[in-house]
Amino acid sequence: MKSLAELEAIRNKNKNQVGLRREGEGTRIVVGMATCGIAAGARPVLTAFTEEVGKRGLAHVTVNQTGCIGMCRYEPIVEVMAPGKEKVTYVHMTPEKAARVVAEHIVNGHVVTEYTIGANVEQ
Repeated sequence: MKSLAELEAIRNKNKNQVGLRREGEGTRIVVGMATCGIAAGARPVLTAFTEEVGKRGLAHVTVNQTGCIGMCRYEPIVEVMAPGKEKVTYVHMTPEKAARVVAEHIVNGHVVTEYTIGANVEQ
């Protein structure tokens, strides 16, 4: 870094990638990052969502992390909350699944049913 302008450019780039929380605006993707989630692989899932949203320039989407969601056996868990729609809970997520969720659910509005909690609950 050699100038304040360069520092400002880095700041602006990272500000868009971090997805600062803006309540009530746009779609929120929340990744469970408690100890159980991290142990199950939530960190690469969080990174994958952040990168995919940034790569596609989805300004209306924020990616956040939270603590325990309460269903450790289904980790990594991701919740998608869109205004006016029911919350969707995805389970056993991977970075590859994250890319598909962004493409199909976030961009095209089609829930990836086979990754949801409803499709994965043991009878």
